[in-house]
Amino acid sequence: MNREALEERLAGFPLYAYDFIEPGELEFSHRIRWICQHECPMYGKSWACPPGVGSVEVCQGKCLSYENCLMIATITQVADISDIQQTLATRPEHEAITNQVRDVMEELGAKPYVLSTEACALCERCTILDGRTCRFPEKMRPCVESHGINVMPILESRGLEFQFGSNVVTWISLLFY
Repeated sequence: MNREALEERLAGFPLYAYDFIEPGELEFSHRIRWICQHECPMYGKSWACPPGVGSVEVCQGKCLSYENCLMIATITQVADISDIQQTLATRPEHEAITNQVRDVMEELGAKPYVLSTEACALCERCTILDGRTCRFPEKMRPCVESHGINVMPILESRGLEFQFGSNVVTWISLLFY
């Protein structure tokens, strides 16, 4: 894939930031997975979430099998960040941008593996609850955290702000290729 062509196209998206990183720079942490298991209501309820995505080691192996990774970030403001419904209502815009960036990467010849912000909401009821395989594995976008990835160190190493104030939401996606 031609990186210059991709960067030209990325300039047309409302991204707060993007950066190319080597997958080996990412921190994979069982602590992040622990948070999923103990604090997320979607744990075990979607193929895009643990344990459906596999162990941290399996997820790490999958991510490290790619040579490159594009990190994209968007930000949006909300009236009250403590209102989880209001905050989550901003997620679809980021997901749409993530899918558009994926489409551009595919047009340029890459076949990215996408991690975003979703617990997956493609189906009304996930087949994991019935012990069946995913209906749409090619459309599912597991969340970054489901793979045990701690994005904070990579953001800090790049000098990217993550928190801008009390009512700004930052969304991150990783596209491995």
